[in-house]
Parts: sequence; structure tokens; C-alpha cells
Amino acid sequence: MKKTFLWLGLGLVALVLGACEEEFTPEAGPPVDDLVVEGYIEAGDEPRPAIVFLTRSFPFFSQLTAEQLANAFVRGAEVSVSDGARSVPLTEICLNDLPDDLRQQVAGLLGFDPDSLQFNVCAYADVLNQMPGEEGKTYTLSINADGRQLSAVTTIPARARVDSVFFVAPPGEPNDTLAQCRVILEDTRAVADFYRYFTATEGRPLQAPFGSVTDDRLFDGQRFEFPLPKAEPRGADFNFETFGLYRRGDTVTIKLANIDRDHFNFWNTLEFNTANQGPFSSYTRVDHNIQGGLGIWGGLNASYFNLVVPE
Repeated sequence: MKKTFLWLGLGLVALVLGACEEEFTPEAGPPVDDLVVEGYIEAGDEPRPAIVFLTRSFPFFSQLTAEQLANAFVRGAEVSVSDGARSVPLTEICLNDLPDDLRQQVAGLLGFDPDSLQFNVCAYADVLNQMPGEEGKTYTLSINADGRQLSAVTTIPARARVDSVFFVAPPGEPNDTLAQCRVILEDTRAVADFYRYFTATEGRPLQAPFGSVTDDRLFDGQRFEFPLPKAEPRGADFNFETFGLYRRGDTVTIKLANIDRDHFNFWNTLEFNTANQGPFSSYTRVDHNIQGGLGIWGGLNASYFNLVVPE
């Protein structure tokens, strides 16, 4: 009987305390107008010249529309890339300014599906391919926009040897329609290595999954086998039975890239912050390497694999 009254008392206390709770909404504060950079230069199987997206930041509590996203792109900036010996200016391109056939091609190179875009995308690119990425080189990005000066530095690291990429039956009950991708990597260098990967199926643009980066702490200097889950479209419904698996018969492109430490830290903290949601989550500051702004200027040394998932 005493235990019954004890639990009843505790329940009443919890009820009273809950009734006294008020919803807490952090103060938004004055909006901060930062410039945000997302830029890359790539070496490897398909060396690619520099491309830079330059946008304005949004207040944390704002609701975004397609018009706001289109207006976020910074136009008329002076953007250049230097390798220490020479400097190349980047050309501003916007998808809506291009003919339809060229728009399709450029959208694919930028990593977008043009049929699903609801706003104009603008970028700055080395359209003449005057400075493709090269292994071991350091590249400095310089931006003059809205009266502000931004800069960043990245180095394209050496590329680890990929021994093989193959598909196996997924764990659990037998399944004749899905397969798991696995990679054997030769991490033979006695230095810290950092990796990021992307996947695409049936000719769609490459996409990075959540958890797209890793370092080599667990396999430094070793021959290592690990699974490579398929990147799922943003906003897609989660299906536990098919998540990360590839459909047999599909044509798959896999991109596995070495990146430098700053590039790794940016995506590692960003993806952790994105996944770390909920009432008991902790705030994570996203690392970046942009002086005078936010974002990332990163070099990649990439290997590409075009495969058909066996029936």
C-alpha cells in the first residue's frame, strides 16, 4: 500500500511539473549575412576543373521557398583559382541562361537532375579546363563578392589503391533482387588518409550518402574490406529492408575519393550535426576552411567504377 501511494505521489508531482512547463524558443537574433562557399577541384580517373557555388546564408528559423533559393546565388563575383604558378579566373554560369540541350549536360556535370530543379542554379567554373586537378598540388581559391574578400586552400592528396569492387548477397534471409556492394582497399601509406564516396544508379547524378566520409584509423596501412551502402535520395521514405542495397540488374557508378583533412572535417561535422537531431541532441559546430565566410573548398583524387549488379 505504501508503494502504491509513493508511485501515486510521484505521478502527481510529474503531472504538476509538466503542467508548469513552457515551450522554449531560442531568440532568433539579428540575421547574419554570411557568404557560403561550396567548391571542388578533382584529380584521378576523370580530372575535373574547379567549380564553385557561392550563396548567401539564411536565418536559422526562416522558411525557404524556391524563389529565395534562386535569389541566394551570388552573381557578379570575381572568383579565381591559383596553383602557385598561375591563376585562372572562373566563369559565371547559370542553368536558366543556357540552351535546353546544353542545360541538360551542364546540370549533370554540376550533379543536378535538371528535370527536378525548381529554381535557377548558378556557379563559377573553369569552363575551358585551363587548370584540371593534379595529385599533390595545392590550390588557393580567391573570391571578391559584395565588397568582401574570401579565400581558402586545399591540397589534392595521393590516391589509395582500390583492389576490387564487387557485389554479394545481403545478410539475412536469401534475396534474389537485392545485393550489397563491398570494396577491398589497399591503404598502404603510413600517413592519415581520408575518404569520401558517392553512388549513382541508371545514369542518375552521383550522390553522397549520409556518412559519406571516413578516415583510416581502423585500417591504416592495411588491406581492408568494407561495405559501401547505396546513397538514398534526400527525403525518400526509409525502408529498412532495402536501405543501402543495390537492385540486381541495375547499372551502378561508384566514386571513391581521397580528400585532405580539412575537407574530411567539414563533411564529418556536417553529417554528424545533420544526423544528431532530437530533443537530447547536442549542438555541433561545423568545421570549414573558408577565410572570410563559411563552407568548403576541397580537392579530391577520385577513382570511378561503372558496374552492373549481377542477376
